[in-house]
Amino acid sequence: MFADRDEAAVRLAAELGKYRGMNPLVLGIPRGAVPMAKIIAGKLGGEADVVLVRKLRAPGNPEYAIGAVDESGWAYVTAVAERAGATPEYIEAEKGRQLEVIRERRIRYTAHRAAHDPAGRIVIVVDDGLATGSTMIAALHALRERKPAKLVCAVPVAPPETLERVRPHADEVVCLEAPEDFYAVGQFYRHFPQVEDAEVERLLRA
Repeated sequence: MFADRDEAAVRLAAELGKYRGMNPLVLGIPRGAVPMAKIIAGKLGGEADVVLVRKLRAPGNPEYAIGAVDESGWAYVTAVAERAGATPEYIEAEKGRQLEVIRERRIRYTAHRAAHDPAGRIVIVVDDGLATGSTMIAALHALRERKPAKLVCAVPVAPPETLERVRPHADEVVCLEAPEDFYAVGQFYRHFPQVEDAEVERLLRA
């Protein structure tokens, strides 16, 4: 159990201590992980930024991820998507909806500057926890295309089967807790408020 995202970020930074002084690029998946990325980057002497991906929502069940899409339009679709009622036509339409959100967020979050270039750098991708792992896989795929020196997935909590799903997409996976009885990320935090766009904008401008 973590008190909040700040505590989880401090504990992750300690686990990532070998990258201190190597100017890592720490990328948070919006919105919840962006405050964590700022804390981790500060502890490691690196830079923080955002990686924009969106989950693809199951038909009639927007909380259930059937995959995720990255900023380029590449999508990771899970094996359960068809069983969840997602036809190819539905998936294409859902990709379009989520890409529109990604475009809006890019304008809101980093209109004042160019995104940091991950090429040749140690890149640490942070989320506040993984459920299906879809958004993390999409984020790692997007960054791999941009040729980082090393690609690290760092999360406080995830179920073991999700970690195995994510592992082939990263050079290293750092996870503090991997409980078998996993139902939702929020169950492992005592305080887990929603992070608003305004806070993300403020952190990325700081």
